[in-house]
Amino acid sequence: MRFDDNAGLDTSEVQDMRGSGGGGGGIGGRVAIGGGGLGLVGLVIYFLMSQFGGVSLGPSAAGGLGLGNLGSGQQVDSTTLAQKCHTGADANRDHDCAIVAVVNSVQDYWAQEFARSGRTYKKAPTRFFSGGVRTGCGSATSDTGPFYCPADSDVYIDLSFFDELKTRFGAQGGLFTESYVLAHEYGHHVQNLNGTSKKGTGTGPKSGSVRLELQADCYAGVWANHASTTPTESGQPLVQDITQDDISRALDTASRIGDDYIQTKLGSGQADPSSFTHGTSAQREKWFTTGFQTGQPARCDTFGTNNLG
Repeated sequence: MRFDDNAGLDTSEVQDMRGSGGGGGGIGGRVAIGGGGLGLVGLVIYFLMSQFGGVSLGPSAAGGLGLGNLGSGQQVDSTTLAQKCHTGADANRDHDCAIVAVVNSVQDYWAQEFARSGRTYKKAPTRFFSGGVRTGCGSATSDTGPFYCPADSDVYIDLSFFDELKTRFGAQGGLFTESYVLAHEYGHHVQNLNGTSKKGTGTGPKSGSVRLELQADCYAGVWANHASTTPTESGQPLVQDITQDDISRALDTASRIGDDYIQTKLGSGQADPSSFTHGTSAQREKWFTTGFQTGQPARCDTFGTNNLG
């Protein structure tokens, strides 16, 4: 995955909240219900870990996303990103800037998709935190990983999450894996704007929660289909190409974050379909692939089919 050297970046869509404090306590139910939980792994997996005696998704020394690889309590002003992230060339050589570029690309796609149907897409910032953060949905700690909060319409990313995804879950990792995570969380934002989030309730293999998560996976695939042809405000696409290796890495991640995989490999050793909230590994792969192959959000209607895969 590479970016167009000459395409511009908009760092206003990313806010660095590390070192601001404000963590502690429990996170409110509105995250887990209204916003589809923490998307790929997040809160629901954290709760599954606790329920089935699995490991805690705690912070790692490597620093997750990069962004300076600072630890909890260390302050990075968001102006740092603005000073060094100007173009796609910066994104190609600097991981911090690459994350900014991914957020820009995902939101540019949805803004244009909404405009095609005569609607206005409301952009949502991605907020990086380490240690803990207070949100419109309550307080979260670094254990919670990435999530979307429908109450304040923000995406929150635990900076240690991606290393945990590789070390604990065995995922291949890489920039496009991180892009998949971000695009999935913005899928939850699209659901919130569409009024779909309220359907994401209950547990079980055909529950609203599972359907909400699979739809967000599908939306991530739709973005991936259009990423290299979606222009920014400067008129040029930020993403130059997405390779088959990128897609394979996304599918590898999907295969390791299904409810069945988590419960059997990282939990009690036995899957309990009645407790599913995100879908099986095969379902998550299927719906990302559906979005990527069709490029059509309408094909992501997980609520309108009995065949979830």
